[in-house]
Amino acid sequence: MSSADHDADLVVVGAGLSGLCAARRAADAGARVRVLEARDRVGGRTWSRDIGGATFDVGGQWIGPGQHRLAALTRELGIRTFPTFDDGKKVLDMNGRISEYRSQIPSISIPALLQMQAALTLLDRQQKLVPARDPLSAANAGELDRATLDSFRRKFVKLESVNGLLDVAVRVIFGAEPGELGLLYFLAYLNAGGGLLKLAEIRGGAQQDRFVEGAQSVSTRLAATLGDALTLEAPVTRVVHTPAGVEVHSAQGRVRAERCIVAVPPALAGRIAYDPALPGRRDQLTQRVPMGNTVKVLCRYPQAFWRERGYSGEVVSTQGPMSVVFDNTSHDGAVPMLLGFVVARHARTWSEQTPTQRRGLVTDALVRYFGKDAADIEELVEQDWSTEPFSRGCPVGIMGPGTYSACGDALRAPVGRIHWAGTETATEWTGYLEGAIQAGERAADEVLARLGSRTP
Repeated sequence: MSSADHDADLVVVGAGLSGLCAARRAADAGARVRVLEARDRVGGRTWSRDIGGATFDVGGQWIGPGQHRLAALTRELGIRTFPTFDDGKKVLDMNGRISEYRSQIPSISIPALLQMQAALTLLDRQQKLVPARDPLSAANAGELDRATLDSFRRKFVKLESVNGLLDVAVRVIFGAEPGELGLLYFLAYLNAGGGLLKLAEIRGGAQQDRFVEGAQSVSTRLAATLGDALTLEAPVTRVVHTPAGVEVHSAQGRVRAERCIVAVPPALAGRIAYDPALPGRRDQLTQRVPMGNTVKVLCRYPQAFWRERGYSGEVVSTQGPMSVVFDNTSHDGAVPMLLGFVVARHARTWSEQTPTQRRGLVTDALVRYFGKDAADIEELVEQDWSTEPFSRGCPVGIMGPGTYSACGDALRAPVGRIHWAGTETATEWTGYLEGAIQAGERAADEVLARLGSRTP
């Protein structure tokens, strides 16, 4: 019997931020905890790497206003943040036509601006009627769940320029196309994060600040508090659950515990074997919440030439392949960088092209936006999250039409001694680091209540 074959009160599957927060909350309350992580690192969909002598995120990377749990945790762990640079002119690529603007909304015609404002107002009004804690309680939940976001917005938005900009926002936030999202799911997601504008914006929005040490540092410092309770390179293959307890089998052995928290996305949770099998609705859920598709492209330059020319580095493109571009320079300005997002349908075919072809597409686009100096890329780093075996995509698991009605109530509901965490299960800031923390703490509280323990 290996060293992993010992008893615990709780075993957590997954050492992303949600799983680590669940483990720490339970441990702080006196529970004996084990954490099993498939990768050779912690952090899940956050991953910070050294590029050019500075730390950059190839996964989740931002913190914004209203993300109180994440803000408190970063303060506690001594992690510094700094504002995302967005001073200067922005670039709009509307189907190949390049223009510049300085406001929050790209430079489009007055009729388009009016229609955009009307669309945002309508979505804001609708999302307030769909509570993230229980979307199925909305008055017209069934009707909303039968529709896609695309079918809904096209009833009200007739101008293709407006539809194009909405497409960009949706692709970047979800890694999916508007026609792939159930309307009920979309509205609940907006409700959890405070509305579409808050999710899409930099200042005052979800992309307002970055982490000096990288977003993964939140997880690495949390993991350090768990000591030898954490086991890496231990992909879980099987969970046996009985009225008496659970046995969690991994490549590193077996852990017996009172209860288990599975803190991975539904799509990955479905790849684990359960004995006995999960109830039908929960099993269906794992098959009906695929991951979004996101590729991050980081371009390191010898100098931040775009800043020198009065550009913020921000680009919005309706044609791709990069739907958005941001200034991603290091906090001290020493390592200039532009960051592009290849998402949704563009991301799905990205890996089918050669590295040389991909670099050419990125370079050509950046030259169109910022001039010939954009061709002087010293280092290009790509992170295609769909190729990560223990992520299968990014940024979040998505629901299509009908999923909530069919099995959405199984998203957070415990199955015997198995509980569920991960940002997909959050009711505040779903899909974000803040949501990961909330979900982990909620799952830990469920376990502690059944163990008879109390949180401090």
